[in-house]
Amino acid sequence: MFIRVQRGSSVPVSRQIDAQVRAQILAGSLRPGDQLPSVRQLARELAVNVNTVLRVYERLSAEGFIDLRHGDGTYVAERPEGADSTQLSERRREFLLELDALVRRGRMLGLSAAELAQRLAESIERVQQDSSFIAPVTNKNEASP
Repeated sequence: MFIRVQRGSSVPVSRQIDAQVRAQILAGSLRPGDQLPSVRQLARELAVNVNTVLRVYERLSAEGFIDLRHGDGTYVAERPEGADSTQLSERRREFLLELDALVRRGRMLGLSAAELAQRLAESIERVQQDSSFIAPVTNKNEASP
């Protein structure tokens, strides 16, 4: 499991961790039964407060993403059939709405459609070159957005 925390981001650290663990589960990078780092281990690796990781794990457990097994560890939970694809579809829909908002904002700033396309291509290239990028597992049953 790879998580990157961006210090100075307007997104709180706990939300960054939550979103990344959740995304890796939904994308299939973390599969049911996979063991996650302990609260203390992850807090140490990310240089964050133990309570921050504990709150994230508790939230993910309450939502059925992970199982907290006292004395045994933390594991990715078995999910009901279709639950992940439904949530992944919703996340993709939210992403597309955010992308639309960014395109509108770029147009309002005077960027042409060609400039926006070029900036998107450059961004994709940067992300693919980033060694921490984890390519998602694609769901073959779901149409691409």
